[in-house]
Amino acid sequence: MERGELARTLASHDPAVGLRAVGALHRLAEQVEAAAVTRARQQGWSWEQIGDALGVSRQSVHSKYGR
Repeated sequence: MERGELARTLASHDPAVGLRAVGALHRLAEQVEAAAVTRARQQGWSWEQIGDALGVSRQSVHSKYGR
């Protein structure tokens, strides 16, 4: 989504448009989080460090991303 399109979407009074945008943002956030966790693990970060950085428990982040 381009910047102008995002601005129009955020300014829309149509709930369907807003909800689709929220869904897209959630999916993007999940992708960014997964990539950051992968990089952190590659650099030797512990699950506790990653959990602290994300504001969740180490168990939670390990359950979601641990392999």
